[in-house]
Amino acid sequence: MRQNYTSREICDLIEGKLMRTYGREPRNATDQQMYKVTCQVVRDIMSELWLTSNDLADIEKKKQVYYLSMEFLPGPSLKNNVFNLKLDHIIENALANFGRDIHEFYAMDPDAGLGNGGLGRLASCYLDAMATRGLSGHGMSICYEYGIFKQKLEHGNQIEVADDWLNLGDVWIIPKEDEAEEVYFGGKLEEIWQGGKMQLVHKDYTTVLAIPNDMLITGYDSETVNSLRLWKSTSPIEIDMKLFAEGKYLKSMEQKQMAEVISKILYPEDAHSEGKSLRIKQQYFFISASMRTITKKRFKKYGTFENFPDKVSIHVNDTHPTLAIPELMRLLMDVYEYEWEEAWKIVTKTVSYTNHTVMPEALERWPQDLFAELLPRIYSIVAEINRRNDLWLVKEYPEDEALRRQMAIIAEGQIRMANLCVATAHQVNGVSALHSKIIQKQLFHGYYNKNPEKFTNITNGIAYRRWLCQANPKLSDFIEDLIGPGFKSDASKLDGLLQYQDDPAVLERLESIKLFNKKRLAAYIKDQSGILVNPDSIFDVQVKRLHEYKRQLLNIFHIIHLYNLIKDDPEIELQPRTFLFGAKAAAGYYMAKQIIRLAYEISLMIDKDPDVRGRIKVVFLENYSVSLS
Repeated sequence: MRQNYTSREICDLIEGKLMRTYGREPRNATDQQMYKVTCQVVRDIMSELWLTSNDLADIEKKKQVYYLSMEFLPGPSLKNNVFNLKLDHIIENALANFGRDIHEFYAMDPDAGLGNGGLGRLASCYLDAMATRGLSGHGMSICYEYGIFKQKLEHGNQIEVADDWLNLGDVWIIPKEDEAEEVYFGGKLEEIWQGGKMQLVHKDYTTVLAIPNDMLITGYDSETVNSLRLWKSTSPIEIDMKLFAEGKYLKSMEQKQMAEVISKILYPEDAHSEGKSLRIKQQYFFISASMRTITKKRFKKYGTFENFPDKVSIHVNDTHPTLAIPELMRLLMDVYEYEWEEAWKIVTKTVSYTNHTVMPEALERWPQDLFAELLPRIYSIVAEINRRNDLWLVKEYPEDEALRRQMAIIAEGQIRMANLCVATAHQVNGVSALHSKIIQKQLFHGYYNKNPEKFTNITNGIAYRRWLCQANPKLSDFIEDLIGPGFKSDASKLDGLLQYQDDPAVLERLESIKLFNKKRLAAYIKDQSGILVNPDSIFDVQVKRLHEYKRQLLNIFHIIHLYNLIKDDPEIELQPRTFLFGAKAAAGYYMAKQIIRLAYEISLMIDKDPDVRGRIKVVFLENYSVSLS
């Protein structure tokens, strides 16, 4: 049961934590020290709830959901957690007793550098929703030391700067070194026969240690606290003393450095073989560590995997975590001694998959030779899955070789991760009705035709408690005035707003709130970039990862079209419009960076032209993040 704290009790907890951690009193503590101990007090409260909710989940034998994603984008933690715990006003009053403003601490709280765009934000919204609904759901990913990067814009050129988010963000991380796992790369396979049965033994591999770091995830007004487990890589060998004694100082620490680079940066450039190798290592690293933890925990509890699909759900968010499929097969067969057919039945009933793109060039494919070199045992399992899948395809589509080739898991020297997911998962979903229809009728139609019941649609949503209640407090308060606070826990309560859809007073109030927020954004833009925008203009906002297929370029073409309309007829009536962009281009993505530069150059052209100035404005805000959103 969650404890109801008073401001006085929070004051006492902060003072005690400050004294024990820094030997300071509030009056002589720095802002950073006060920020950290405030976060630690909130984290302690969350930890107590986490212990209680996890104990209860074990007692009730609740099914555990494991959401695997290469990225999460949780944003800043302090405001979200105190809001969910319903402690925001209590902690605000407690800090005011020390002459501190909680909003200054909110501004200090860094965005966790664990994601880049919609994929990671969706994953975080699911974690928020599961905790709010009282479901036992946990995220699994990598503890990126520098995230993707901080974006600076200089004369329209993107400059990448390391994002040292853990400098302050580590206050939300709980290291659990005693739960470290070993992950194996490279080496070779050796056939060993025992009792008439052949086993493949993995030898001469390189070991990387995966250290778990847990970030606790709260739900709104919920007794349930879940976790986001983030794996940090290191080597079991700190230094090679033999090489060091020989004077090869850099070489003596090479193995440690090579291991630690795995969890340094999100999405290393993969236009070259070194980048491809690091990407594959990253994916297998967090998947192997995660699957080892999940299987150990379940086996310790039940002593069998016969009920595994009833107790565990493993969700693959896009193709990056696909290796969960062969890794779970490996553990079931090599560690727990299941036969192929038994293991395969367990895996297919446990794994589900979300597809995020219908563009073939965006679906992950790895070079077969490189994959086999880095992950020989996993490759042997994928090859066997492919062989069995090919036999099934010949049976189902004997006359259609082109379709069989399209549906193959391994073909043309590449391993196709999306096909591996679709062939294995018991459920496959797109993220909108149109998207799911394309998946079923075009992209994976060969699989859909034979097994339509596994395909479904789950339209992307958002954690509106962050994107409405926290991001837009005036609107949230007005909704609460109209229909009460119940919508904060139950989104269906928002239907109550429909009774006001033709109410002039309500519509007028909505317009005034919208204008207030536009003025607030205009003030932010002026403060951050010195650019003045008109709050009475239409705000045309596009924020997402910068990519040629993400429509930013089409948006810019629209701006050029409007510009040409005005130049052709300066008297034309057009509502003034402000175009706002926010996005990062991958560090090695030349064309995406050129799109940013194009937007910048067009903004200059428009600002210099008296015919257009004041009617069109283009602003590109740097370092897109959850906070900026």
